[in-house]
Amino acid sequence: MSDACDCTPTTHDLKPYEEALELLLSHARPVAEQESLPLHQALGRVLAEPVRAPIDVPGWDNSAMDGYAVRLADLPAEGTRLQVSQRIPAGTAPRPLEPGTCARIFTGAPVPEGADAVVMQEQTRRRGDEVIFEKVPPAGANIRRAGEDIEAGSVILEAGTRLLPQHLGLAASVGVAELPVKRLPKVAVLASGDELRMPGEPLQPGTIYNSNLFTATGLLRALGCEVVEMGQVADTLEATKSALAEAAGRADLVLASGGVSVGEEDHVKPAVEALGRLDLWKIAIRPGKPLAFGHIGETPFIGTPGNPVSLFVTFLLFARPFILKTMGLKEPRNRALQAVAAFDWPKPDKRREFHRARLTRGADGANLVEVYPSRSSAVLSSVAWANGLVVLPENRAIRAGDRVDFLPFCELIGWGS
Repeated sequence: MSDACDCTPTTHDLKPYEEALELLLSHARPVAEQESLPLHQALGRVLAEPVRAPIDVPGWDNSAMDGYAVRLADLPAEGTRLQVSQRIPAGTAPRPLEPGTCARIFTGAPVPEGADAVVMQEQTRRRGDEVIFEKVPPAGANIRRAGEDIEAGSVILEAGTRLLPQHLGLAASVGVAELPVKRLPKVAVLASGDELRMPGEPLQPGTIYNSNLFTATGLLRALGCEVVEMGQVADTLEATKSALAEAAGRADLVLASGGVSVGEEDHVKPAVEALGRLDLWKIAIRPGKPLAFGHIGETPFIGTPGNPVSLFVTFLLFARPFILKTMGLKEPRNRALQAVAAFDWPKPDKRREFHRARLTRGADGANLVEVYPSRSSAVLSSVAWANGLVVLPENRAIRAGDRVDFLPFCELIGWGS
């Protein structure tokens, strides 16, 4: 396995992963503004206020089966014959059930007044206008009671819920046509580096294509953010300060890639310190140690490393939970699943690693994890190869067969489940 140079002798000055994440989340403030959207436009948004049901669901006692509504007093034993006095399809209002008769009824139709059970049609035999009952049901059999699913006045959706299709269906089932949702956050994106060129432009000696811009904006749009593209920033302190100040005035969060390390051409960190403050810099993780968090005035700032893999990983680990909290989500933290290592990791790092990995299914049905062979944070093809990140604890060797935590991209990219 190839390895990139690691010149960090100790981790005493690095913030542990959990502490760094909690620090970011403690500064995340849900956007205050909200709007009301019709159901067909509310998918994926975060509910701003709880929703109460204005009606009972079901609104009346109804049949759970195709069959016959009966009075149990008229059905003393198996083999009893009753005449059919009415037919009740769904969507009709029945008459009260005449004593000594039964009513042909269909799934979802209102149970007629006086009936106290429904006998499914498979337990009957029809003879003209009469029905022979082969079984005597218990009281209430096959009847869905009014309010059994939802009672009028009850909370059906809590504030902070990310609205999935089933939530929209639930709101529709009680007649709610519009939902109050949080405004989507605006995130301003900057990429620094005089070596960067846009795809489609010719490359000159020493230049590379700007993959970070498309990775970052893609991740943000997958979350549903409104992206404010600030373009490429020249590698000077004054240009960086000017771009950051403009971005802070236009967005709820500023996200920058590159320029947060300690090189002579790394201007983002000093620019943020000149315009506001840095609350966090350097985290005990790999990749992504030089992650910066702070404020430009009152606007939060997250600065990711410039290496493309480091940007991708630190966005998923830190920016995503931060943004989800600003959206108003109740639980923004990433969720891991347990899997079995299909690799050996004999030389652990002193920092926690979030390594590109692929989840597969073993012959016995177990979840197995294999890892990408390079640790380099410049190999962007590795995140296209992977379908998640495996968590490699600091200072602990991993052997094939050990249990490991795996963060699947299907959870990390966008909203997850």
